[in-house]
Amino acid sequence: MQSSTLILAAAIVSEVIATTALKASDGFTRLVPGAVTAIGYMISFYLLSLALKAIPVGVAYAIWSGVGIVLIACIGWALFDQKLDLAALIGMGLIISGVAVIQLFSDSAGR
Repeated sequence: MQSSTLILAAAIVSEVIATTALKASDGFTRLVPGAVTAIGYMISFYLLSLALKAIPVGVAYAIWSGVGIVLIACIGWALFDQKLDLAALIGMGLIISGVAVIQLFSDSAGR
């Protein structure tokens, strides 16, 4: 795995942590989760900017947002008791399939 792909993965993890903290911040009324949100998004965007040196913006953003959506939906289900119906699960499966196609078959994926 190339360093740009690892950097993009770290950007995704940072974004997921920040978004989870955003939910926990209760509208930025709780200091620690609010600070984690701000710092997490800063780290995520910085890492995304580094990944963009080697990965085209459209590909990087598709992977960053797609994987982030699926991970946040899973965290919402596991930590916040949010429901995922069949349509949500099918949609997330399609997102994962799309990211896999980009990673496995696209020369634009920064591999």
